[in-house]
Amino acid sequence: MTRVLCILGSPRAHGNSARLLDKFADGVSEAGGVPVRLSVAELAIESCRGCGGCSATGVCVVHDDMDDVYRLLDGAHAIAVATPVYFATVPATLKVLYDRCQPYWARRYLLGERPRAHRRPGAVLVVGGGGDPYGTACALTPTRSVFAVLDVSVDGVVEVVGPDASGDVERHPDAIARTREAGIELTRAAIRTGA
Repeated sequence: MTRVLCILGSPRAHGNSARLLDKFADGVSEAGGVPVRLSVAELAIESCRGCGGCSATGVCVVHDDMDDVYRLLDGAHAIAVATPVYFATVPATLKVLYDRCQPYWARRYLLGERPRAHRRPGAVLVVGGGGDPYGTACALTPTRSVFAVLDVSVDGVVEVVGPDASGDVERHPDAIARTREAGIELTRAAIRTGA
């Protein structure tokens, strides 16, 4: 079974990012994959301490819900992240998860672990209210950075600018259709590559 880890980075369980992720997951299922949902706001994840402990071992010294996230990240055939834009970047809940991916960086760049034979496909779904003068690029950048150390390529990006109040994304049927199609394409890519 092709498992697609679908990460909700928003602190709102039923907001616009969650609705987009639902449509993406529908596409994953339609293509024969298994969407594995992960809502970061429901997890107890401590911030990275910057202690450098993972630099020596490749393993985080903090043991909390991130231990389960590591297993999900490692076992996924593809990964998608849905996030709103908060002050030109991702919300703090998602940034904490990103920062706790430091062990992957340490394994690669300090401990010499080889990358996977094939990069796994990835997608980023970004919802911006439209009021930020810096747009969505600064939310995409940290996600691309984390994907790089996870051996995940960015094969699909869906940016929706305008929705702000919960449910506003439903007024963007083109974005809904693109998101569902992105789920289909990502799953097909994961099946093709055997990632």
